[in-house]
Amino acid sequence: MSVLIAIPARYASTRYPGKPLVVLRGPDGEKTLIRRSWEAAMSVKGVDRVVVATDDDRIRDHAEGFGAEVVMTSSEAQNGTERCAEVVQKLPGYDVVVNLQGDAPLTPAWFVEDLVAGLLADAEADIATPVLRCDGRAVAGFLADRRAGRVGGTTAVFGAGGRGLYFSKEVIPFTGKTYADDEPTPVFHHVGVYAYRPAALADYPAWPVGPLETLEGLEQLRFLEQGRRVLCVEVQAQGRQFWELNNPSDVPIIETMMQGMALG
Repeated sequence: MSVLIAIPARYASTRYPGKPLVVLRGPDGEKTLIRRSWEAAMSVKGVDRVVVATDDDRIRDHAEGFGAEVVMTSSEAQNGTERCAEVVQKLPGYDVVVNLQGDAPLTPAWFVEDLVAGLLADAEADIATPVLRCDGRAVAGFLADRRAGRVGGTTAVFGAGGRGLYFSKEVIPFTGKTYADDEPTPVFHHVGVYAYRPAALADYPAWPVGPLETLEGLEQLRFLEQGRRVLCVEVQAQGRQFWELNNPSDVPIIETMMQGMALG
């Protein structure tokens, strides 16, 4: 069983241009978002290869400068999954392809390890993605983002056997409750990592973009709209804080978390 991790990195983001090259200050000094994401990928056990997938020369030059392998992809790729599909065309032969999106440098290694194990254990799943049960503090943060008109974290709902039912940038399911900071909630944070079977990944770019993917701007909804099985794998934080860099306002949040966890 061979595993490839691809880290899609796009400079021309509409919400946050140049995001991969944003500098994050941690206990180990200043490093860019893409470097911290690459270091997170390199810490995952059982991985045979890690590459940065980009269409931008600035990102390529920077990534190669700190030692990353880079695969250049088309500027026509609409999302990270399409970019990963291009990587598989250029680097075939892997049993599992992981998309570790370049905006989640706090992703613990065991999230990815559990994700790969979950996909391999479910023969019917075409794609697997991790979900993390939110506490009251996390839900309050998501709701605050929405009230302010910001796109915050994505939430997921799933049924028996972890079968994904829907993903949204709204906070779902609706509970109508206020939770204490450390209280577990029925809301699950979708962690922006995917593990694909290569055949399903190769099919993905040819599928039409459906109305749900268009409305939500979430690439995984294309699998659901095509009737494919998406496996949600519940992961445990084990005391680690997790946050994605979606907006400039997320930078100080992530920097504070890194300082608190003494991440290097």
